[in-house]
Amino acid sequence: MKRTIVILSAVNMLLAFQPLLAGPQLVDRQTGKYLGNLSSNPYDANSTSNRYGRYGSEYSQDSINNPYGKYGSEYSSDSANNPYATNPPAIVDYGYPRY
Repeated sequence: MKRTIVILSAVNMLLAFQPLLAGPQLVDRQTGKYLGNLSSNPYDANSTSNRYGRYGSEYSQDSINNPYGKYGSEYSSDSANNPYATNPPAIVDYGYPRY
């Protein structure tokens, strides 16, 4: 019984810290909207490098790779691809913003 409780406690702790273990993430600075994992892994469903995923597709509105979208356009003030953007996505790593 004690062993089961210890194992369940360990699993709960891992789940609680999962966002911290995921690596760098992109987030909209103003709204806090999650924009994907900043990763080179093309098989991660949430990676900005997965060209078929929500956050890596060139057609998704939530992707920094969409040249016509809010977060990927070279003209949008919220874009990662606009050097003059006033609200580019923030990189969050281990729960802390890294601009």
